[in-house]
This record gives sequence, C-alpha cells and structure tokens, in this order.
Amino acid sequence: MASPFPIALPVTETRSHNKDPSVLMKLTSANLEPGQKILPKPDEPNVLVTSALPYVNNVPHLGNIIGSTLSADVYARYSRTRNRNTLYICGTDEYGTATETKALEDGVSPQQLCDKYHSLHAQVYEWFQIGFDHFGRTTTPKQTQIAQDVFLKLNRNGYLEQRSMTQLYCQSCSRFLADRYVEGVCPKCSYDDARGDQCDKCGQLLDAVELIKPRCKLCSSSPIQKDSKHMFLRIDNLQPDCEKWARKAAVEGAWSANGRLITESWFKEGLRPFSLTRDLKWGVPVPVEGMEDKVLYVWFDAPIGYPSITANYTDDWEQWWKNPENVKLYQFMGKDNVRFHTVIFPSCLIGSGDPWTMLHHISTTEYLQYEGGKFSKSRNVGVFGDKAGQIGVPPSVWRYYLLANRPEAADSQFAWRDFITRNNSELLANLGNFCNRVLTFMKKYDRKLPEVPEGQGLRLCHEGPLEEEEEEEEEEREEEKKVNEAEEGSSVIGSSSRRNAKFVKDVNSILGQYIEAMEAVKLRPGLQAMMALSARGNLFLTESHLDNNLFSDRRAECDAVMLLAINLIWVLSALIHPFMPETSDSILVQLDAPPRTVPEGGKFSLDLLPGHVIGKASHLFKRIDEKQEEIWRVQFGGSVDSSKQGGDDKQQGMSKKQAQKLAKAEKKKKLTEAAATESQAGGSRSAAVVVKNKTPELIELEKEVKDKGDEVRKAKEALKAKKGQDDEAEKSAADEKVKELLDLKSRLERLTEQLIGLEIEKQEEK
Repeated sequence: MASPFPIALPVTETRSHNKDPSVLMKLTSANLEPGQKILPKPDEPNVLVTSALPYVNNVPHLGNIIGSTLSADVYARYSRTRNRNTLYICGTDEYGTATETKALEDGVSPQQLCDKYHSLHAQVYEWFQIGFDHFGRTTTPKQTQIAQDVFLKLNRNGYLEQRSMTQLYCQSCSRFLADRYVEGVCPKCSYDDARGDQCDKCGQLLDAVELIKPRCKLCSSSPIQKDSKHMFLRIDNLQPDCEKWARKAAVEGAWSANGRLITESWFKEGLRPFSLTRDLKWGVPVPVEGMEDKVLYVWFDAPIGYPSITANYTDDWEQWWKNPENVKLYQFMGKDNVRFHTVIFPSCLIGSGDPWTMLHHISTTEYLQYEGGKFSKSRNVGVFGDKAGQIGVPPSVWRYYLLANRPEAADSQFAWRDFITRNNSELLANLGNFCNRVLTFMKKYDRKLPEVPEGQGLRLCHEGPLEEEEEEEEEEREEEKKVNEAEEGSSVIGSSSRRNAKFVKDVNSILGQYIEAMEAVKLRPGLQAMMALSARGNLFLTESHLDNNLFSDRRAECDAVMLLAINLIWVLSALIHPFMPETSDSILVQLDAPPRTVPEGGKFSLDLLPGHVIGKASHLFKRIDEKQEEIWRVQFGGSVDSSKQGGDDKQQGMSKKQAQKLAKAEKKKKLTEAAATESQAGGSRSAAVVVKNKTPELIELEKEVKDKGDEVRKAKEALKAKKGQDDEAEKSAADEKVKELLDLKSRLERLTEQLIGLEIEKQEEK
C-alpha cells in the first residue's frame, strides 16, 4: 500500500532548520510505532476521510479514480500538512446482485471474483500512490456484525415493517430472480432483449414483473410470479429528522452545490419506504426469523462498509465513528452516489439511535469524459487503472493532469494532447524549471545556504515573518523606478530590498489563496494556486537577474535571492505533497529537509537556515514527445478488437512497437481518405492539399491529370453541341479520353498515398 505520509529522511549533521512544532509535520512514517493505530486525540482537530467504496465487478478507469479515491487522498494528505490528526479509510464493495451475475458469467464463485478484483483495485491505487491508512473490503465478519446491529436497532425502534412483494420466481433454479437475472420483451417499445431493471433500447426503467415473455437469464426457462416477504425501511418517518440534520450539515460543512441540489430534490419529492432485503445468496444475512434465505440490500449494506473497514483496522473504531463532537467526516464520490450518503445512510444512522459521527462535508464530482466520449471497458476505449503504467509516464504526471481537470462543477475531458501539453508547459517548464534552476545554482555555494545579508530586508524565522511591501501610490513607484535606473550603489540595494518585499507579499497572497481553496475542498483551484506560487518564483528569478554576474558582482543580492528561493521550494514541497507525493519526496531529498507543514497563517518565513546543506539537484519531470499523442490515442481508442484480446478481463496491452504501427496506419488512413475525398471533388487537388513536398513526378502527373481533364471536358461539350446527332467515332474518342483520365487519377492517388506514407515515416524518425 502506498504510504499516506511524505518521506522522512535520516537526520544529518548538515541540517539547519526551524524546529518549531508548527513548522514540522507531526505524523509521518518515521514517528509511527510498529502496529500503532491512528486514533482521535482530545483537544485536537480529528479528520475522518472516506471515498466511495469501488465495486468489485470491474477495473476502475480514470473517471472513477478522480471521482473518489484520488480526490479523497489529496484532501487527507492536505489535512496532514496542516498537522490535523487524519484517518483515510476505503475498501471494495463486494456484496450484491452485480457480483453474483459477474461471477456466473466468469464461471467462478462470488468470493473468488471478489478476491480477484479486490487485489486488482489495491494494485491500481498503490500505483497511483493513493495513501489509504487502511484499504479493506465489505465481505468480513465485522461487516456482518455492524450491518446486522444497525438493522436490528432500526427494527427495534419501529422503522422497519414487513411487506409482501410480487416477484419473478424460477422453478428450475428454485430461486427468486433479481432484476439482473431476468430478460424479456420491453412493455414500452417491444424490444425483445430488455433487462429486468431497464430497457437498453428505449432507456425506460422497468420492474421485472412488467416484462412480456420473461425468461431466466440463468436457464432461459419462463419464471412465474410469486409473493415474497421483505423488510421495508420507513424512511418517510425518518425524513423530518434527516432533513433537519442535512440542512444544518450542508451549511456547517459547506457542501458542494450539486450535493445540496441532489439532496434537496429527494426531500422535495418525498421519501418513500423501500425494501432493505433481497432474495439473494451473496450478502449479509437478514437477522430476522423467517428470512434466513435473504440478504440485506447492498445499498443499505455498502455505506456501513466505512465503519466496518475501520473496525478491521482498529478495535477502537467507535472512537472514530461514534464520536460526533470530536471528529469531522469528509466523504468523496461521484454525483450518482450522493443520495445514498446524504439521505439513505444518514437516515439509517439516525434511526438506529446511536451517537454516530455524521457527515460534515461531502465533495462530489461530475463526469470525466474520454476524448469527447465515454470510457468503455468492453470496447477498449479509454485508460483504465491497470493500463496507465504501461506508457512510461510516472504517477505524479497522471495525478497532476487528473486533478487539473477534476470535474468539480461540470463534466471535463481527458485529452492526450492536453495531457502532453500540461506536462511540458506546466510541470516541466514551470515547477520543474524553478526547482532545478535554484537547486543547480546552489553548486556555486557548495550547496550551503549563505548568511542573511545586510540591507536586503530579510530576517530569520525566529525574528518574525518576512517584511512585505507596503502599499504606495503608483506615481511614487514609477518615480522610484526612474531613480533606481539612474543611480548606483545604495539605490540598487534599496531596489532589491523592495523587490524582495514585493515577492514576499505576493507569496503570502498566493498562500492565502491556496489555503482558502483547500479548506473549502476546492482541489483544482488549490492546485492552480500551488502552480501560481511556482510561477511567481520563476518571475522572481527573472526580476533578480539570477546569473553568474549577480553571484560575482552583487553577492548580497544573490544571497538574498537564494535564501528566499530555497525556502520557497521547501514551502512548495508541502503544497505539492497532496497532489504529487512522489514529486514532493524528491524535493525533500534534494533539499535534505524533513517534511514540513503549510505555513501557519499563510505567512512565508526563512525556515531553512544559513549553514543548511542541501542534497544533489535532479530533474523532477521529463519532456513528453508530442508524437506520442497519436500513438496513445490509437492504443486506448478502441482500435483493437477486444474480443481478439481475450475480452474485458484478459485483454493485454499493446507493446510500444505495435502501438506505433497502429498509430502510423491510422494516421495514414485518415490522410489518404482525405486525399481520396479531395480527389473525387476535383482531380489533382488531393495531392496539392495533403502532400507537403511534391516530387517532380507528382508535379508532372498533376499536370497530365489537369490537361486530360480539359480534353475530356471539351470532348463532352463537342458531343453536346451535336444535339443528339450520332457520331460513333467522336463518342468513342470521348470515352477513350475518360478512360485515360481515370487511369491518370488512379496513378495520382497511388503516388499521393506513397508520398504521404514516406512523410509520416520521416516524421516518426525525427
């Protein structure tokens, strides 16, 4: 499992830094005792983070990852950089009809299916460096114990009632059929392959008993209608209490807009009783006499996975989950899961009568689309978690791009061109450039931070925060600028001092923006603020004219620049950690510094002190070749028939060589199709439009096509002028010219295609 903490390096004698507890991170892997569990602490902020439990019948794609697990990881890591006692819990959701159905399709038991996909999910999240404190699952004795306890308390408190339901029953299989086990004719549009819950043709939601000529999906026999007794949740009786709680929590926890809207729409419509039990075999048994052959409804059972997974992490789980006064619960998910977390699950907790830790903040996302369409495992379209590592791009870049495109308020797009551009122009040219430029320049100082120079307006951390530039009229600034440009000596010192103060002011302002965004769980604006801070660092180096001349001729200025820049990089390591933990760790190694917090109050100070010796500089990011765009688009664009690859779960990734060949073929196909279209529209325009470097042969052939086309046109006009008079000789001559023209066009198209292919090959070789 990926570490939820930043790297903690061995202490060295060459370190010199602010050791104040508010500056250094309290909890890292270095100060955890073996077997120690993270528990709430009195008189401290305690943050409990969960992400929607991923279902086990498939591998998560990029949209699933950014929608829940990655977003939750970012906030949990941020919370730790504020020295808040934080626990991040997640795991796989494993019970229910979908698991049974998938297991039958794959010819395995439900438990075998769950074991397979739990392992796959864990591997995916570890590769993406998602740092759970515990990643568990719902198929555990603790899950059964806690879910049954909540169910029985709801029953004891009068919120459950028994009702009869008419369901389809397969006599051959001796079982009631859940919706997914039934197929038949749609009563709305007569489609003959509708499912028991929905028709794929007309899109209408259905009840299985409405199907015409229903058939059992397992044995194809015709089921009968039969009554079955179930336990219903009187959620309508719980609505007043749940609604009161939700409206209060939405304000106090600053719920996202779509979270509020979805919740309010459910209350407005009115909550109606629904069944909490199912006629299935795979699930938590219903602890009521006479219902031994039934299980709990998966959406009642699944959210209870949060406390049950915590219970598998620590026996003291109730300190987190039944401690509403001292714990704040943050939950992350896609918008389609909102109602279960703001209405159904809270209603069940309220109805149990126990003092549960209730939701404080819910962070939801819209949908991430793939290249203008949808992710599809069956059609091999889009990047799924188990394939992301195949292209050789490190997790930090993937995390950065997904978070930069996080669909916080509207759907967003994953696009390969944008993926490459952001790496090259943002990560490499902005963040990577700033850190590497400063750390490399430190070689001139033998990698040792200089003393604080006089006259530069700087002071060390224990002397107070750095001075900011004071507000002044624009005219006064312009006048000072003219004076500084005209004078030497002390005016230059004054100018650099003011530049430093202006830099500190801007840094503090951006830090404030970062903290404000992250406290509101607006992760994308937080990431933008972090990158803006790096960009301000680059601008500062430019304004200060950091180069060999500054080092040799104006050492005091240069010393000030390096003290400020190195300390900004240490601050950046804390801001980067939630988004790109591996990159943050690399920075800490290069600085030879311990993990630090986000500056208290958003105030920048010199916390790495004179005499501190940094480590060796290295590059944080690598450039991605723009030619990879087409290769990756083909590789993940459904170009390969998944049936030939062994289906959804056995599909193997293409080699780089195969992908390059496919990309080249796809590009060539598109270009030649364009050429053919142009050719049909008018002779030699195909070559003129597509081929960049014409050969003499191509130019000559274009001329022949044009001349022959003129001859054909004149011949046809001559025949037309005859006004129907038969002249077999002229007609035969015209037909021959047409034949010659078609032959010339065919030769032109073949030559054009060959030249296009050669140009593509030359581009690939560069």
